[in-house]
Amino acid sequence: MQQHERYKSPVRKVLKISSTSRHSGATMANKMLRSLTVLGALSTALAAPSTRLSGPQYDYIVVGGGTSGLVVANRLSENPNVSVLIIEAGGSVINNSNVTDVNGYGLAFGTDIDWQYETINQSYAGDAPQVLRAGKALSGTSAINGMAYTRAEDVQVDAWQTIGNEGWTWDSLFPYYRKSENLTAPTASQRARGATYDPSANGEEGPLSVAWPDIPANNLTNTLNATFQGLGVPWTEDVNGGKMRGFNVYPSTIDYTAYVREDAARAYYWPIASRPNLHLMLDTFVNRLVWKNGGSQGNATAAGVEITSSNGTISVIGASQEVIISAGSLKSPGILELSGIGNRDILERYNISVRVDLPTVGENLQDQTNAGLGASTTPGLTGTKTVVYPNVYDVFGNDTLAVAQSVRRQLKQWANETAQVSSGTMKAEDLEALFQLQYDLIFKDKITIAEILYYPGSTSSISAQYWALMPFARGHVHIASADPTAKPVINPNYYKFDWDLTSQIAVAKYVRKTFQSAPLANIIAEETNPGFEAVAANGSEEDWKAWLLTQYRSNFHPVGTAAMMPQDKGGVVNDRLTVYGTSNVRVVDASVLPFQVCGHLVSTLYAVAERASDLIKADSALF
Repeated sequence: MQQHERYKSPVRKVLKISSTSRHSGATMANKMLRSLTVLGALSTALAAPSTRLSGPQYDYIVVGGGTSGLVVANRLSENPNVSVLIIEAGGSVINNSNVTDVNGYGLAFGTDIDWQYETINQSYAGDAPQVLRAGKALSGTSAINGMAYTRAEDVQVDAWQTIGNEGWTWDSLFPYYRKSENLTAPTASQRARGATYDPSANGEEGPLSVAWPDIPANNLTNTLNATFQGLGVPWTEDVNGGKMRGFNVYPSTIDYTAYVREDAARAYYWPIASRPNLHLMLDTFVNRLVWKNGGSQGNATAAGVEITSSNGTISVIGASQEVIISAGSLKSPGILELSGIGNRDILERYNISVRVDLPTVGENLQDQTNAGLGASTTPGLTGTKTVVYPNVYDVFGNDTLAVAQSVRRQLKQWANETAQVSSGTMKAEDLEALFQLQYDLIFKDKITIAEILYYPGSTSSISAQYWALMPFARGHVHIASADPTAKPVINPNYYKFDWDLTSQIAVAKYVRKTFQSAPLANIIAEETNPGFEAVAANGSEEDWKAWLLTQYRSNFHPVGTAAMMPQDKGGVVNDRLTVYGTSNVRVVDASVLPFQVCGHLVSTLYAVAERASDLIKADSALF
C-alpha cells in the first residue's frame, strides 16, 4: 500500500529557523541577542569546560519527542506566535518496517531504536536482571509497543484526585481521551468477526488514528466468548468507556487506510511538521537543565538545556517560558537528578550541586510482569487477538475473602518495608494510605486485576499472554554517575510482596482453567506451556513459582517515578505537573502517573498530555 499523503514531510535532523518565522528580520536578531546574553550568563553553571554556547532561545523546549512530548509540542505550537523546540535522542522511524508493520510487535526489540534498559538482579524474582523496552526514536515507545488501545477504569483515575490532585478525575480526563482519538469504525466484516464499540466513548476528530486490524475468518472469538460467559465474565461492547471487566476484541493504534502503526509522530508531528514555529532536533541528547542565576533553593527557574549533538558538540539552548520533560519513566528522573533536582545524598555522591532537594525523584517505580501459557489445538484454528479483563472475584473465586484479609493484614508491613528501601524518602504512613486506596480499588471497587490476551499461535495452537495489573511493590530508578550517558540503576522490586506473586500465579491458574472449560476445552489438545509435567494439575504454589520465575519478563509499563501527588505525600510534580521547587519545569509522561492503570499506558498518556497542554496554556500569558 502506498504511503499516506500526510506523511510525506521530509525528515529534518535540525529544523532551522526559516525566513517565514515570527523570529525573522530585526525581531529574530533581537531574540538571538537576548538568547546569547542569557546563554553567556549561564557559562558558570555548566560542568563541561568545552561547552560551546550557541543556539536561539525558544519559548518552550520539550525534552523527548515521544508519546507525550509530541502531543505537548503540537498543541503549544498551534499558536504561531509561540516558538517550540523538540529535542529527541533518537531519529525518525517513519519508514522503518520494524515500526510500521501492524503485525510487527517485537521486531524493534534489541535494535538501535530500543533503549534496552536493564534492571539490577531482582532478588525476589529469580535473582536475575530484566530488560525494559522503551522507544529511542521520534514517537518514543509508541513506535515499538503492542499498539493496543485500552484505557483505564474510571474509579482508578478518580483516585488521582482522592490523593490530592485537584481536577484529575475520569470525568475531567475523558474529554481528552476523545480529543486525542480519531476512531475508524469497524467495517461490516470486522463487526461480524467481533469488533464492537460505543460511539459515545470514542473520538472521531482527533489526531490519533485508532482502528481494528484486518480480522481473518474467525472461529476462536466465539468459542472464547462462550467460555467466558460460562465462567460469568460478560462480553464488553467497548473496553474504553471506564468499565473494563469483560471479554472484547480491542482496537489498536493503527492507521487503517495506510495500514501502518499509528505512532505519536504520525499522529502529532508529521501532519504539522511544516509549522515555522515548531523545530525539531533529532539524534540529540539532553544532558541537563541549566538555571537562571539567583533565586533561593526551592524556587529554581530553568533557563534552558545543555545538549550533546550527534557529532559530540555540547551546547546550550535557551527557554524563555518553560522546559517540559517528556523522556519517560526511566529517563526523566535522571534528567532531573543531573540538573540538581532530587535526593541530596544521591546528588552529592556524584558532586552535583543541589538546586532542589526533592528526595522522591526516581522513587515510587511501579511495573507489571508478563508471562504466557499455551496449548495445542485441533487443526483449523483461526482468529484474532482478543482480551479479557477479569476482576479479583473472577480470578480467586471462593478464595477472594481470604486473599483480601491476607492483603489487608500486610499493608502496614509493606508500607514500612517500602519506606525502608527508599531510605525514608517515602514515609510509611503515606505509603500505607496509598496501599489502602489500592486495596479498596481491587477488593471494593472491583477493578480488573489482570489482562489476558488470547490469540492463535498457529492454525493448531493457542497462546495466552497475561499480566497482573496492580502490584504493590515500589522500586526506584536513579543515576549512577554524573555522566549523562551512563546507564541508570533500575530496581522495580518485582514480586517483593506476597500479592504481586500470588496474583500473577492466580492468573496463570485462571488461564489454565479457561483451557479446561467448555467450549474452549473442546478444541484444546494439550497444554504445552507450562504443561502438566512442569506444573501438575494439583501443582503447589511453589511449583507455579518455580515455573514463573523462568518465564516472566517486564511488561514494559513503568510508571510513577515523578509522581503527581502532594509533595508531603511523596510527590515530585503538583497537579499542574510542575516540578516542586521550580517555577517553570514540568514533567509530562508516564512518570507522573501515581498508580498503574488497568489498560495499556499509551491511550492514557495521550489524554494526560492533551490535558497538560491546556494547563500549560492556561498558566501562560502567551495564549
